Amino acid sequence: MQTGVSPKCDLLNGSGTFRVLVGVTGSVAALKLPLLVSQLLELPGVEVQVVSTEHAHHFYNPAEISVKVYTDKDEWELWTQRSDPVLHIELRRWADLFVIAPLDANTLGKIASGICDNLLTCVVRAWESSRPLLFCPAMNTAMWNHPITARQIASLKDFGYVEIPCIAKKLVCGDEGLFVCVCVCVSDILFPQHKFT
Repeated sequence: MQTGVSPKCDLLNGSGTFRVLVGVTGSVAALKLPLLVSQLLELPGVEVQVVSTEHAHHFYNPAEISVKVYTDKDEWELWTQRSDPVLHIELRRWADLFVIAPLDANTLGKIASGICDNLLTCVVRAWESSRPLLFCPAMNTAMWNHPITARQIASLKDFGYVEIPCIAKKLVCGDEGLFVCVCVCVSDILFPQHKFT
């Protein structure tokens, strides 16, 4: 798979660690967040933090996530006066890689349009183009097949972001949908010497 993402050795920061910021949005595929985080943490030298949208909270149990999960509430509670650090800027400075998985249709539209009305979309808007951003769209097939989706995906690719394709799965509504497979894809792209089963 051609992704345009450099191998791990080119992405390590000066401290010898590799910092992955995982963004999770309101798709049922967010159920896979605990698995994604645990598999990334199995990679040597990897640190992980999570940014979650409000709608994503419905699909995972925060107690199952072993790393810090930031929400919109944190963005506003951590900033009380002008001299305080701004969370979305600090997260963007911290991370070597931003992986948005799953990326639901709503957040896809926001990013493609430049809207930044929550913590996750503010991090995206402030993201440095020299650092990789991977996204894994996950939605119902009817939503995926809407003509606007292809345009929005193309916009993200024009920004230099890299799409990780999803796989088709049966959704809770009974329809086929695109389901996140990023757990394996990210490790294969960045750390090809480590294989997960």
